[in-house]
Amino acid sequence: MGLRQRIRARGSRARRASRALLTAAGLGALLALLSSSASSAAVSWSNATSQAAGGGQKALVKAAKAEGTLNVIALPNNWANYGSEISTFSRLYHIKVNSEAPSDSSAQEIQAIKTSRGRSSAPDAVDVGQSFAVASTNLFAPYKVGNWANIPSTQKASNGDWYNDYGGYVSFGCNLAIVHVCPTTWGQLANPRYKGDVALNGSPVSANAALSAVWAAALNNGGSLSNISPGLAFFKHLQSIGNFNATDCNSGSLIQAGQCPIVINWDYLNAAGAWGLSSATKWKVVDPTGNTFGAFYDQAVSKYAPHPAAARLWEEFLYSALGQNIWLKGGARPVELAWLVKSKKVNTAAYKKLPPVKHPPKGYPSTAQASAASAAVAANWTS
Repeated sequence: MGLRQRIRARGSRARRASRALLTAAGLGALLALLSSSASSAAVSWSNATSQAAGGGQKALVKAAKAEGTLNVIALPNNWANYGSEISTFSRLYHIKVNSEAPSDSSAQEIQAIKTSRGRSSAPDAVDVGQSFAVASTNLFAPYKVGNWANIPSTQKASNGDWYNDYGGYVSFGCNLAIVHVCPTTWGQLANPRYKGDVALNGSPVSANAALSAVWAAALNNGGSLSNISPGLAFFKHLQSIGNFNATDCNSGSLIQAGQCPIVINWDYLNAAGAWGLSSATKWKVVDPTGNTFGAFYDQAVSKYAPHPAAARLWEEFLYSALGQNIWLKGGARPVELAWLVKSKKVNTAAYKKLPPVKHPPKGYPSTAQASAASAAVAANWTS
């Protein structure tokens, strides 16, 4: 082979090698691109049942920040310290939080998921009474937070449809400028001195706080967690003698205006600070003697959340030590309180401020009992 032929042969081999390298490189790049696209397509936070299923906490934070917005509903700033929960979450993750209809009830939250489906303003997550959560699982997206193991098994749906967040005990809040002496037992509410004074925070048909008041009355009038009927009878008696006040006492302004002399509500919501009452208001809170009724509210992610990653990040935040302690500072008992104490992550000052309970509840309502109680009240409540 001559020199010129050898040079041509070398050039041909070089070009073939070059083309082979380019082909390999191109194929590698194409495979990487396809792999990346497949990976991106696989991460749908609307269907993620845990942060791990979506790629982990970093991936969740990134996706939530990209969405940039979180829609919540029925969360008054003074309810269990939600004002601080919202502002802290927004500051940590630079996500705008739209807090709509803070005075809405649990029933209205559920209705909002149904009626606003498909809108960018629809709720991403809800905080509702357990009976409403149990009855609405078809509207929720199962999701288990990273701290799932720290939520007692009896206080969550096994598949992650809903999970308890915080709770408290039913109490009496009294405007002493009007009633002068705050009752300490359920029987005392029927005293003629309290004519037109005894009110609820909402209607038991739609508001969990009011439903729980009826349940607490039942426990102290021969009823049980499985029988709320005596509570319904008790309030019908208060109505018949004129002691029941039908005002929906859902704001401190109504209390300061004298329209709600006695409010039956959760102890953490009955505090003067929770109502935003002025220092001039003579307000007293009593955990009545007898059988104590306690219950928890529930968190759930909407199946139709317009911001699915932000909704799930919100839950991760609420069930972190930080989020749990913010509820604790609001006077509520977070569901992971036992874990906070055991792991020494509890806010000690806030923990010590919790009102002592002489007779803790013997048990909390089961999902079946909650559903039955809700149905009984819906069928029999009149006001």
